[in-house]
Amino acid sequence: MYLGLSGGIGSGKSTVAKILSDLGAVVIDADAIAKEVLEPGQVGYESVVHAFGGSVLDTSGNIDRKQLAAAVFQDTSQLAQLEAIVHPAVSARVTQIRESLPANSIVVYDTPLLVEKQLQDQFDKVIIVIADVDVRRSRLVSRGLDTSDIAARIANQVTDEQRMAVADFVVTNNGSLQELREHVTQVWHQLTA
Repeated sequence: MYLGLSGGIGSGKSTVAKILSDLGAVVIDADAIAKEVLEPGQVGYESVVHAFGGSVLDTSGNIDRKQLAAAVFQDTSQLAQLEAIVHPAVSARVTQIRESLPANSIVVYDTPLLVEKQLQDQFDKVIIVIADVDVRRSRLVSRGLDTSDIAARIANQVTDEQRMAVADFVVTNNGSLQELREHVTQVWHQLTA
């Protein structure tokens, strides 16, 4: 079974992915793979440096993801340029991982851009994580993100209503970790029944 998992920034999508992993799913994290393909020597690294210049590199010569994010989330054409580099590389790596797994695996693809990229038809089921915007902002501030960066990132994402329109399961994450765990476990039981 191939499940799509998505939610807006700060919704708790990664926490849901961890719970699903604990329950037995194999989680493929799109953000982790996007990081991987941008490491020196990887397919996306040279393309990003060529497209965005040395200003996106840190003192060690690695791509400074915060600097790159600050540039692209303020300019939709630069964001599109970055996505044109990263998304094909991520897609190829996901395919490689999936093909290496046993056929009976329950695979969860954790991606923030499921709805934006209209990926929902690739999955057997789609799980969407939602949370109130104030809750999301609070979580992101506690992670050290700047409020203007948070606003830009939220503005560049689709709404929870748009996400819920493609969902088979909606997980609301405004409460405690225990409440979230119980809700995700219920979804898991429905999926594996």
